[in-house]
Amino acid sequence: MSNELQTAFNEIAQLRELPSEIVLDALQTALVSAFRKDTGASAAQAIEAEIDPATGHAKVFVEKEVVDEVYSDATEVDLERARAFDPAVELNDVVMVQVEHNTSTFGRIAAQTAKQVILQKIREAERSALYDEFINREGDLMIGTVQSTNSRKVTLSLGRAEADLPRSQQIPGERYRTHEKIRVYVVEVSKSSRGPQILVSRAHREMLHRLLEYEVPEIYNGQVEVKKIAREAGHRSKVAVAALQDGIDPVGACVGMRGIRIQNIVKELHNEKIDVIEWNPDAVQFITKALSPARVVGVFLDNNPFEGKTAVVLVPDDQLSLAIGREGQNARLAAKLTGWRIDIKSVLETVQTALDNLDAPPLEEWSAPHSDLIAESLRIMEKRRLELAVMPEEFKSLERFASLIEERMQEARDAAHKIYIHRRDNVRETLAPTLFELPLDVLDVSQEVLDALEPYENIGEVMLHHLIDESIVARKIADIEGEPTAELQAALDSIMAADLDQLLAEAISIEEDEDEESEAELADEQPPRPEAESEAAETDADEAEKTDVVLDAFGQPVVPEEEETPVEEVVTPELVLAVPEPAPEAADQRRDGRDERPGEAPFVEEDGEKEFELELRKGKTQRRKDRQKRRQLVLDEASGEVIAKRRRKSSRGNWDEETWEDYDY
Repeated sequence: MSNELQTAFNEIAQLRELPSEIVLDALQTALVSAFRKDTGASAAQAIEAEIDPATGHAKVFVEKEVVDEVYSDATEVDLERARAFDPAVELNDVVMVQVEHNTSTFGRIAAQTAKQVILQKIREAERSALYDEFINREGDLMIGTVQSTNSRKVTLSLGRAEADLPRSQQIPGERYRTHEKIRVYVVEVSKSSRGPQILVSRAHREMLHRLLEYEVPEIYNGQVEVKKIAREAGHRSKVAVAALQDGIDPVGACVGMRGIRIQNIVKELHNEKIDVIEWNPDAVQFITKALSPARVVGVFLDNNPFEGKTAVVLVPDDQLSLAIGREGQNARLAAKLTGWRIDIKSVLETVQTALDNLDAPPLEEWSAPHSDLIAESLRIMEKRRLELAVMPEEFKSLERFASLIEERMQEARDAAHKIYIHRRDNVRETLAPTLFELPLDVLDVSQEVLDALEPYENIGEVMLHHLIDESIVARKIADIEGEPTAELQAALDSIMAADLDQLLAEAISIEEDEDEESEAELADEQPPRPEAESEAAETDADEAEKTDVVLDAFGQPVVPEEEETPVEEVVTPELVLAVPEPAPEAADQRRDGRDERPGEAPFVEEDGEKEFELELRKGKTQRRKDRQKRRQLVLDEASGEVIAKRRRKSSRGNWDEETWEDYDY
């Protein structure tokens, strides 16, 4: 290229750091738009432009009809000239004919149109190139420069793009200064109209994983594996590692000579304490190490079929506060790391409780064979009451007595679990299989009750636990205002009175409607086609002279959003249907007072991931509300039967309150 077009081409390619093919395509599209605007060609007439990369010479081809006599040179061409471009063309055929043009004669509107098309094409290419560049860095560490800070987030510069560091993903107590360079973990990269939206974090547990890979060659080479990480950013973390090659100490490799490797990570994470422990497939040994630096007397595993996995841990009294940690931090991290709910008990507490309940089950039959150990424990506890010195050997005796007590309690719990499982299987056989396919959204209850029942996943599980023991489900909804238990009972009665197969078909139909709506919404959000973009750019150039239009960053008019019309909810009358009560059980399967023990550390989710899960639940909550508005169970007073009414979309695509279809159950 040796003309002005070559200069413009090179400047755009170098300045924007884009491939020459993309810039060439943008210039050709802009030339077509400018020619169409300058000549007033119809949108239905095909126009193509070609630019020779070597010489910079531009050619414009226009679609014309082959005729005997030309009346309109803009749309018609004679046969002789047409055959110069296509020798096989005949009369009444359509052929692409090269036309003479001069870009210097383009008017102001045509030039403005070309400029807008070029800018739009270049911006789209830049956004696509940036997204392709950073999507490959998702899940990796990057160094960013602090650009600005506010109460909600920190904006970082990653070179050609910007990233957001939300407050929830920052290390507590850490301060960020403008132009400071910090290392962050790329959590998510998503597309948007303004380019790639990059979310980064310094509190994510995977950031610690990546730092370990950088500092520990054995982890990077695959000789040592990071099994799991439990982290409370800015305070403390626990890392479980395992050696994949014989002869390697995984903990020593991570700590390094004189702790140099782990200290580098501690400094990077704002002096966050890091405990590195060796992973063990044996749950008892793993939990014992996870509670380090506390010394553990014994671990007793309780795999409760309803409450989940719980580990009862015995520790000496002088190790109790160390095992729990400040505000329960050590026990909480151990629970996250191992996946077990941890209940920490002191030896003296266990011994005293057992001595006070020797005549009650399950210790009444156990006391006789261990009378000598019981007498010894009574003597030692009396010495403590009198504040006399207790020898280390006597503490060992108390630890052995406490371990035997917990073993007996665990045997009793295992027996109760077997009874519960047998009873659950019997109750399940009495319930229709369709109930276990019905989603929770079918229940006509409030959103708060639905959220509390979400762990059950379907109607069958709710009804199963409700029939086994009403208190199991009642505890989950006890904190909700009003009368949630009565509300749930009425909803379950309505389900039992309805035709389950028809109800399932209705739920599936609503799911399909929602999928279609989601696809339609996604289709509406798709970017416009290049032809539509060119036409929009031309229209903007014309309208800019006539009226004052508010334009966005890409030269597009801003259209205000339409307000949604509120839809009234249909009140469903309450239905009462007695559900047979389960037979009483002699054995209590749950130990009382467990929630009151100070050493208990329930298993909680990672703080760094809560915000993403909340966003997902928001969408799920809205879909539930939409389902309940579209389908209502009502009682037909004339026939005395339960009828499901479902709202259909009108021809305009809106939900019509008066349009209902009845399904008799």
